[in-house]
Amino acid sequence: MAQKQKILIVDDDQHIAELISLYLEKECFETKIVGDGETAIRETFSWLPDLILLDIMLPGMDGYQICREVRAKSRVPIIMLSAKGEVFDKVLGLELGADDYMEKPFDSKELVARVKAVLRRYQEVSPQKAESDDKAVEYPGLSINLTNYSVLRDGERVDMPPKELELLYFLASSPNHVFSREQLLDQIWGYEYIGDTRTVDVHIKRLREKIGDHTEWRLATIYGVGYKFEAR
Repeated sequence: MAQKQKILIVDDDQHIAELISLYLEKECFETKIVGDGETAIRETFSWLPDLILLDIMLPGMDGYQICREVRAKSRVPIIMLSAKGEVFDKVLGLELGADDYMEKPFDSKELVARVKAVLRRYQEVSPQKAESDDKAVEYPGLSINLTNYSVLRDGERVDMPPKELELLYFLASSPNHVFSREQLLDQIWGYEYIGDTRTVDVHIKRLREKIGDHTEWRLATIYGVGYKFEAR
């Protein structure tokens, strides 16, 4: 029998947490519920969940801080849950490394669909599932390897979550080719992704902050169209 995938539910509203757990267990996931940040971080590194459903409004340490601390040491997929629907809140969550963001209240079927989609995307780029041949591209001062999941900038490792690396690799693999935001959503997040093109903008912004520009290359914006990896 295949081992069940584990979902850590971080929410101080016991009623909501138990409903989420019920939905997921019906889909054959194993779940664990915690109601505060310190316990969430401890369980992340001891129970080793395959995905975290993380509420933002928590007592003490909020979801943003939890996300920041988890992401500093782990690539485990994170879906943020919040009653906050402002663009700022969504962008902040994505900038801190969340893989998706859902507003409360949400439909149970949509929640399950997003969990499955994020897990599927994560598994597709996981180093354990990489092919034997290296998937890598190199430019002066920049090396991107999808097989061992690493990015080197001037010889120094740059840490980034799965979607950032996959987006950078995809663009750098087709230098000077312009991709629309919709094309990048389809290629990197998949046709099942339920989101908007702002997700692409946020990830490009984070990539630029981490790798900057080089005299030989840069991440270029083609206004009104999309983005390209410009090799000069």
